[in-house]
Amino acid sequence: MHIPKGYRFAAAQAGFKKVGKYDLGAIVSDVPAVAAGVFTTNKFKAAPVLQCREMLADGRKMSGFLVNSGQANACTGDQGRANCRETLNMVARALGVPADELLPASTGVIGAQFDLSKWEAAMPALVKSLETGTAELVARAIMTTDTVHKLAHASFEMPSGEVRLLGMCKGAGMISPNMATMLSFILCDADISTEAWQTMLADCVNLTINRITVDGDMSTNDCVMALANGASGVAIESEDDYVTLRKHLLAVLEELAYKIVMDAEGGTKVAFIQVSGARSDGDAEKVARAVGNSPLVKTALFGSDPNWGRIICAAGYSGAEFNPDDLVLKIGGILVFRNGTPEPGDMDGLLKPIMKERDIVIHINVGDGPGSSLLLASDLSRDYVSINADYRS
Repeated sequence: MHIPKGYRFAAAQAGFKKVGKYDLGAIVSDVPAVAAGVFTTNKFKAAPVLQCREMLADGRKMSGFLVNSGQANACTGDQGRANCRETLNMVARALGVPADELLPASTGVIGAQFDLSKWEAAMPALVKSLETGTAELVARAIMTTDTVHKLAHASFEMPSGEVRLLGMCKGAGMISPNMATMLSFILCDADISTEAWQTMLADCVNLTINRITVDGDMSTNDCVMALANGASGVAIESEDDYVTLRKHLLAVLEELAYKIVMDAEGGTKVAFIQVSGARSDGDAEKVARAVGNSPLVKTALFGSDPNWGRIICAAGYSGAEFNPDDLVLKIGGILVFRNGTPEPGDMDGLLKPIMKERDIVIHINVGDGPGSSLLLASDLSRDYVSINADYRS
């Protein structure tokens, strides 16, 4: 794995989750790094989200991330904000990093206050782990209902040297833009300005993490944060430099987005819902989201049932403006519907093998307009209901 230069990792078992599970992690940059972040639009923003937004507002450099799973520290009021700041102070003292240069993130059950005694007890293990800790350990520490840890990396050569990118995330349920119950951390060793890094991150997140859905729910804690510490000695200065870095950052986020949907709670399928020919990108997105969030479409995917009528129905109520006679539907490249009627032939027989695949491409063209959108959606299974019914038990 291509680990960017100048970063160290630590993880500990603090007891926020079940005994024997890593649930506290830290990533430390050897030098203060340019920082950027994109956060949930939920009105009920968790304490760490509010803290990070404040810290990033003045554009100062940051030295790392602090993340816990098991407790979201959301809907916890002033006490939750105070607890968030105290955990930063506690970890800062232990790791030798300024508290105002650590960006916090939390995930887990909403409403419970932190047990600060558990944080204090975990400090020796966290400090020790910083000597030998790995990115994989931190990726495991941020998991909740995830079944696998999620990492993606990239490296590329510039005239002045190699640049490396590493991304990690957690997320399997309560997934729908603007973002989801997901935390994502991006590390880079290029030298880039704060403004360019923030613009690049927001742009790439909008094309990837904000284009996935599992269940249509949006969390209180979602965040994607990124550091660029310049340890590679490679400066991103020209437009070509920017385009090259953006291409690789986009690829890392695309891989993470796919892994979230692939690991959806109880999920067995990933639908690539492609919409084209809309009057605008906004209308195309309406169609894609209506299809991707439809329980009827999602359960048909789970059952490998080529019930294409559910897709047409969802497109029709999406709120997008288009002529129904213009809609053309293809599933797995097979023409299914056009001119207001289904294509002749044994459609169920043709689609049956496609519907059994893990990845299924659904292409919906609604006209000859310039608007397009891509959404990755999971199916909806019996296990999803069981997982969320038993989440706190």
